Amino acid sequence: MAYEHREVVSSDVPGTTRVVTTEEPGVSAVDRRETVAYDPYDNRRRAIVRATQVVYLVFGLVETLIAIRFVLRLLGANPDAGFAQFIYGITAGFIAPFVGLFGTPSTGGSVLELHSIVAIVIYALVAWLIAKVLWLAFGEERTALTTSTTSVDHTRIR
Repeated sequence: MAYEHREVVSSDVPGTTRVVTTEEPGVSAVDRRETVAYDPYDNRRRAIVRATQVVYLVFGLVETLIAIRFVLRLLGANPDAGFAQFIYGITAGFIAPFVGLFGTPSTGGSVLELHSIVAIVIYALVAWLIAKVLWLAFGEERTALTTSTTSVDHTRIR
């Protein structure tokens, strides 16, 4: 019975995969074959994935700060406290386009900022839209494997 061992070996070059096939000596003239496959679009795909992650990170940070603002206002946090001033100052520019869309019901120091919720939803949609546009403009769905095979013929060595 013929012996064959296949092994996928990772490569230092991104987008490159090496497959080493070893056969039992004496079974065939070629007992070791190495195939290297390279995808030239892999680096471009990795770059667009990284750019998309950066977009989601930035917008996620903005949305988190707005959510903290929403909770602070809802729980009636002291606006003179340092942390509250910090959060209100950072998020003021982000929610400014949405202020005045709805009334802000308040009771005893608690304020329901509906415009903050709208800002969170709108920024999530904008992040998704930017990520999709980046992927459509620069993303690469095709692959083009370039394969090279190297064989060792042991009948010539012996």
